Amino acid sequence: MSRVKAVQQTDLSPEDQEFYNMVPTLLGRVPNFDKSLSNSAYLAMAFLPINALAQREWDGTDISGRLKELIVIKYGGNVLIDRNVFNNFISDINVLNKLGLSIIVVHGGGPRIQRELDKKKIVSKFINGLRVTNKDIIDTVEKVLVDFNIDIVRSLKNLGCEAISFHTKSENIIEVEPEKKELGFVGIPKKINIDLIENILSENKIPIISPLGLDKNKQTFNINGDTAASAIAKKIKSRRLILMTNVKGVYDDRKNLISEIKPEDLENLIKWKIVEGGMIPKIANCVDAVENGVRGVVILDGRKPHSILHEIFSDTGSGTLIRE
Repeated sequence: MSRVKAVQQTDLSPEDQEFYNMVPTLLGRVPNFDKSLSNSAYLAMAFLPINALAQREWDGTDISGRLKELIVIKYGGNVLIDRNVFNNFISDINVLNKLGLSIIVVHGGGPRIQRELDKKKIVSKFINGLRVTNKDIIDTVEKVLVDFNIDIVRSLKNLGCEAISFHTKSENIIEVEPEKKELGFVGIPKKINIDLIENILSENKIPIISPLGLDKNKQTFNINGDTAASAIAKKIKSRRLILMTNVKGVYDDRKNLISEIKPEDLENLIKWKIVEGGMIPKIANCVDAVENGVRGVVILDGRKPHSILHEIFSDTGSGTLIRE
């Protein structure tokens, strides 16, 4: 059943109906809006409540104000493998771009990298969630991430959405330094060329950034995806950093999803061992971002259809919002 027919046959609340009726007008006000944008993509927003335009995520900022906001989206986790999830992600990014929002995408690649290493029978180990990366592994990592970057750019262009690749083989923007000797070719961002990103955004194009960087000797280093996204978000002082992963967000001691939490309370969850394992470095990046200029960080389930749209345009959001 098409999305249009589903809307016609569904009883909407007055608030949802008002928002649904408003969508064509809203999109019509966006300069140079592409009328060919598929109904199934943007009509998903019709199910979001009208009062979303002035609540939780945006603190009263109306839609015209949001168009000027910078949003960094990290696309990672096991959602990198599922092609249906990938296509939903591409569709949602296309919607946001057509609406005029300034979007920066940083993608991960862990599951894809592991799949390729397994094919080559290359064994890697991890230290505190970071892959120990020797020469053989960094070559594989770079190829997988660059190929995935090109895949994202091509998929967006197929929808008429202009996106530009940034990685170590084309327009590198991240200068790194080694994180720890025992990790090999794993780096942390030292310098980020924000001018290149801003130039692309000014043309209403989307920077697609691989978590790779070069050191002073032009050697390629792998960067943890969350770390790369957080570093970029801090540098540009983004309104939001959205981390798409395969968990719904942060849970409390009763396994209930936390809608919003302050950095200090997050640190207590780690101290009390309520948050453990691979979530710890992710949480550390979130706290660091919020304490260094990012207005808020969201962890959400990227497997959920249109989770980004719901997070940005709804009053309840779609995951856990971390902010002061």
